[in-house]
This record gives sequence, C-alpha cells and structure tokens, in this order.
Amino acid sequence: MVEFKVMVSDPKSGRAYPMTVSGGAAGIFVGRKIGDEVDGGPIGLTGYKLQITGGSDRDGTPARKDLSGMGRKRILLSGGVGFKPVHDGERRRKFVRGNEITTEFVQINAKVTTHGEKALAEYFVKSKEEKAAAE
Repeated sequence: MVEFKVMVSDPKSGRAYPMTVSGGAAGIFVGRKIGDEVDGGPIGLTGYKLQITGGSDRDGTPARKDLSGMGRKRILLSGGVGFKPVHDGERRRKFVRGNEITTEFVQINAKVTTHGEKALAEYFVKSKEEKAAAE
C-alpha cells in the first residue's frame, strides 16, 4: 500500500499544512506529473483543487519538472531543483527524479489553486490533547 506525505501550501495565508495520504486516496497522485491539478475531495479537502509543485523519493532525491519520465537520472545541472551552485558557472552531475509521480515517492508538494467553502485551517485544527502531547 502506498503512502505519501503531502505538503499543502496555501498562497492566500502563506502557510503550509502537512497531511498523510494512503490507500486509495493516494492513487490520485500516482501517474500525475508536476504541474498537474488534482481534486482535493478524495484526500478530505472538499471543494479544493491542488497543483502538484514537486516531491522527493525515499532517498531524498528531488523531482524536476523539466525532466520527463519517472525514474532517477544523473544529469548535468547548473542550478535549479537539485543543485545550488556556489561559484559562477559551476556545473555538477547530480541524481534527480523525473516529473511523473510513482509509488517510490515519499513526499509530494502541492499548492492550492481553487479554495473550497471551508477554510483550510479548519481541516488541520489540533485538539488540546494533541498540542499537549507534542510539547
């Protein structure tokens, strides 16, 4: 059974909310590409539309939007996702993942494009017991 940690970012409030998605609900992400929009209903966010903005696999390898396919590839990078150059003109060969979401992903990043009736913060309200346990 596949399980994803989905980071849902809300551009209106500037906050990000973590959620764990598993089972059949996680199937809405498999086979999609970075930049695709998915419906938030199956993961419990009724009325919301989410755009996939990135992700990483179990080894921490980031996914790049401009690299087609689903596997890991070792490509020459001069900047962007997967490599931050220190010197001007620096390039390095790094492992990155393609833009298609597979079951090997652990984390998926998404941003809200269409808001629902209920505020996003209401879906992620922590109870007093959970707050006390976290401290």
